[in-house]
Amino acid sequence: MPATPSDPGTSRTRSWWGWGYADAHPDDAECAAMGALLPGTLARPLPIPRVTDLSVGRPGATPPPALAHLITTDPEARASHAMGKAYRDIIRALRGRPGRIPDLVARPTDEQEVADLLDWAGGHDVAVIPFGGGSSVVGGVEYRGDTHRAVLSLDMTSMNRVLEIDTASRSARIQAGALGPVLEEQLRPHGLTLRHFPQSFEFSTLGGWLATRAGGHYATVHTHIDDFVQSLNVVTPAGAGRSWRLPASGAGPSPDRLFLGSEGALGVITEAWMRLQERPRFKASASVAFADFHQALDAVRAIAQSDLAPANCRLLDPGEALLSGASHDGSAVLVLGFESATARVDDRLTSALDLARSYGGRAGTPAGPDHEAPADAAVSAWRSTFLRMPYLRDGLARMGAVVDTFETAATWDRIPALIDAVRTEVGAAALKATGHPATVNCRLTHVYPDGAAPYFTVAVAGRPGDEVEVWDDIKAAAGDVLHRHRATITHHHAVGRDHRPGYDLQRPEPFALALRAAKDALDPHRILNPGVLID
Repeated sequence: MPATPSDPGTSRTRSWWGWGYADAHPDDAECAAMGALLPGTLARPLPIPRVTDLSVGRPGATPPPALAHLITTDPEARASHAMGKAYRDIIRALRGRPGRIPDLVARPTDEQEVADLLDWAGGHDVAVIPFGGGSSVVGGVEYRGDTHRAVLSLDMTSMNRVLEIDTASRSARIQAGALGPVLEEQLRPHGLTLRHFPQSFEFSTLGGWLATRAGGHYATVHTHIDDFVQSLNVVTPAGAGRSWRLPASGAGPSPDRLFLGSEGALGVITEAWMRLQERPRFKASASVAFADFHQALDAVRAIAQSDLAPANCRLLDPGEALLSGASHDGSAVLVLGFESATARVDDRLTSALDLARSYGGRAGTPAGPDHEAPADAAVSAWRSTFLRMPYLRDGLARMGAVVDTFETAATWDRIPALIDAVRTEVGAAALKATGHPATVNCRLTHVYPDGAAPYFTVAVAGRPGDEVEVWDDIKAAAGDVLHRHRATITHHHAVGRDHRPGYDLQRPEPFALALRAAKDALDPHRILNPGVLID
């Protein structure tokens, strides 16, 4: 069954330098008010950067006439494709030091055009950086170095259609450049949904989710985009390939697994058949407050090891709960949510709340379509802050603050000590780097029967002009703690270039040898996203 593409329905302008929409950023007064809460920040916010103030040089390569209609050298387009949206990227843009700006931006409309662009680039020493929504927070969409003649940013967002829907198998063939809202709008008339909602949902693409093994909003069971993949189409410099659509297979190593998480270093994901589901009709949510954070960890572990499978099971430590407005009395807060397309979820929520109470939790009033009560205030506050937080981070960056997030995952036996060590050691590293005390908060974003994914937020007044160096010091300290506690360098933000040192330590050497061999075979000219995953 064919599906018709739909316009996302907005004419708002994306910020070239910061997160999201340009009109959603805090104004100067709000930036100053936030900075006042963090002693040591600037007296007034840094000005919004302008593309006209950047040194955007002449392109280092000229495409052939047959490809010229796909490529632009417009300075604003090039600047907006120079970096992702990590703190490191934001502060470099604010300071007028965005790094290597791509020479060319290409927007292919089909697989053949992707193949043609790769053929040309391979023969002319042009690095190709696959680019979806540009929301990477790990340096995954920028070029670092000077070994290539020119850099081409391969923007996939013109390939944004749901091409086919198989209602019998409840799956769809979707082009990789579809942004989250564009994808969901095309599925909505069919009563179906991919239901993968990362925080970057508005500003990231299906191909980006696949290439980075993105985590979605589900806190249990279907936590990663991997769970929804049926098959992939990939174009590499060595040729194109399509895996079979199958519900499952034991036929050797999975070809899809080679490209899931490959971050554009082995090939360009152009299409995918994705497993869908019916839209949920039954929802219910509630919050639970805990006076003791470690008791809250035990409660979450008990819920994760039950068969209740909440869609949302986010534990906020007292600092995170205060920051989001979910609590003002020093309590940790657990945000629970259940949903289903076929059955009421009241009983599952009640059982989860009973488990939480047995560990000292104080439950709020359940809310949702199954209940008459209004939305739980703590749940509403958390949701609102969750969506607003990247904009607030950019506002603090304008005040010279260093604001970073990083996430990880470890087994339950290591989680309490890991969280305590990060708070202590990363806080100490920030103090040493800046001379100012840092705020280090934690929340659990995803939970499993055997472990959890802590997500940390660090905020500290920076050294004016040296914010990137401070960020590097904090990031290195965090990586050291994670490595010592056998926690992954990333749970869902990908490796990119920023997490590369930790990834090199984490992966087994025989696997690294296999990855290098795959790179040699699939990308013999070494043009695809150089520096990501392997050299």
